[in-house]
Amino acid sequence: MSPHAPGRRRVHRSVAAGVPLAVLAALATAGPAAAHTPSGEAYVTRTATLGDVPLGAFSNSLLPGTVADDRGVDLGGIGSDIYPADRVGEFWTVTDRGPNGQIKVDGTKRRTFPVPGFDPAIVRIRVTGSTVKVLGAIPLTTSSGKPVTGLPNQAGRDEAPYSYDAGTPLSYDPDGLDTEGIVRASDGSFWLVDEYGPSLVHVSARGKVLTRYVPEGLHLEGADYPVVEALPAVLLNRKINRGFEGLAQLPGGDLVLAVQSPLSLPDEDAGEASRTVRLLRFSPGKKAVTAEYAYRFDAVNVVDPSEDDTSELKISSVIAVGGDRLLVEERTDKAARLHLVRLDRRANILGGRWDDEATSPSLEQLDDPAALGVPVLSKRLVVDLGTVAGVPGKIEGVARVDRDTLALINDNDFGMTDGAEAFDAQGRLVDSDVETTVTYVRLPRAL
Repeated sequence: MSPHAPGRRRVHRSVAAGVPLAVLAALATAGPAAAHTPSGEAYVTRTATLGDVPLGAFSNSLLPGTVADDRGVDLGGIGSDIYPADRVGEFWTVTDRGPNGQIKVDGTKRRTFPVPGFDPAIVRIRVTGSTVKVLGAIPLTTSSGKPVTGLPNQAGRDEAPYSYDAGTPLSYDPDGLDTEGIVRASDGSFWLVDEYGPSLVHVSARGKVLTRYVPEGLHLEGADYPVVEALPAVLLNRKINRGFEGLAQLPGGDLVLAVQSPLSLPDEDAGEASRTVRLLRFSPGKKAVTAEYAYRFDAVNVVDPSEDDTSELKISSVIAVGGDRLLVEERTDKAARLHLVRLDRRANILGGRWDDEATSPSLEQLDDPAALGVPVLSKRLVVDLGTVAGVPGKIEGVARVDRDTLALINDNDFGMTDGAEAFDAQGRLVDSDVETTVTYVRLPRAL
């Protein structure tokens, strides 16, 4: 591979390299695709890898001066979601809030933001052979054209942000977004979901935030774009860092938003132990939520035989596959399973007792909601990705390539790990060597 830009120093746990940013294109390498498996089983047909692009060069080429020091971090984190573009092999992806980690100080974990000026971006990529190329990117901006950072919004509700070494507090930013799911509307604009609010964000084709839809009662003040309280207030009980993550666009234009984890109702312990999570249907025309559904996770050791902590279960991706049908990804950081779900109108719980915080026991506390009359969405397993050779961990984005092929993208966390050892004595990243990959999986039968 080509060397980094002059004067750039990076530390890796094994050998890695990068290339300069040139017209936002990135070269990459990839291992061989997995061999065909017996008929009737899913298998990997292709794996492509994103090469090293200095994060500062990437960000400053979009909005000059946003990143003063990238601390040796490369572009990554684009695996928050993946959505088909208008050409074969091309996709829209979205970064999350940027490099972040956790360091324990005096027994308490602090959330670090090594590159606080990073501006989340929509990134268009092309998969060619074993290479993922960046074709272009769209920075997210406020109404006045300022960068949207990835910093938390509200003290007391979001984690306090700190510098890379957890030694210096950073400022909150009401404009900050922890972007996750992405779809593109027919008019060329984009819809994103965010974990902080949680919120649904409408973005112009050029990246300007047009409207951010948040739960009733959030009272987000100081944002430099329109904020509308149009989502159910019960979502204020989202677990920290577990707001909206999945987003799908149905054929008629309605959106489906997936909360990543069960709500903390009536408290954190209930949410950690629960296997019931919520999906919402949003009408862009009405600018309102029109339905809410209860979705039930499989047991954690079914999703991931190596895991026994229920709180590790997450929904990271939802994919429309025709009509009111969705693929829903249940995952831990090591394994994932995709289920086919139909949004049954009879299963709508919007505005009922389960949206009332005073209801006891809460929806999240019910051991078997369906047995007690809650209309839980039915589901059918399509593929257990944990059993498919060649599929990486932490799959956060899934796109439908054709009737029997899916494209998966992982979140490599910008090569970061938690702990003080994530950076060397000079404050440069010690890279995890986890790469961003796009993996094609052939299903045993058409969807």
